[in-house]
Amino acid sequence: QVQLVESGGGLVQAGGSLRLSCAATGRAFTSYNMAWFRQAPGKEREFVAQTGTIYYSDPVKGRFTISRDNAKNTMYLQMNSLKPEDTATYYCAANNIVGISTSTTEYNVWGRGTQVTVSS
Repeated sequence: QVQLVESGGGLVQAGGSLRLSCAATGRAFTSYNMAWFRQAPGKEREFVAQTGTIYYSDPVKGRFTISRDNAKNTMYLQMNSLKPEDTATYYCAANNIVGISTSTTEYNVWGRGTQVTVSS
């Protein structure tokens, strides 16, 4: 099955920007929906945004933008106005659910994550 690989994480000061990428391997990548989740140490993995039906969690609305380039089998997360509370490991995931799916249990394929650290 398809495998997902995240990249683009790093260290940035509060108010700065980063763009994360999630590349899917293999031919004929046809997943309807892709999403970003994040998890801070000691916290639950939480939904960030999805592409099938565009939807953002409240903490990132107005600051993050999700997009997908099907020709390149790649999903992106543009993160602006970053805050220290955005610090987490960011994961990409995929499923074939039509509509909104915000639970980790609704996703079939996961990447291994990329670290984002926002300093104050």
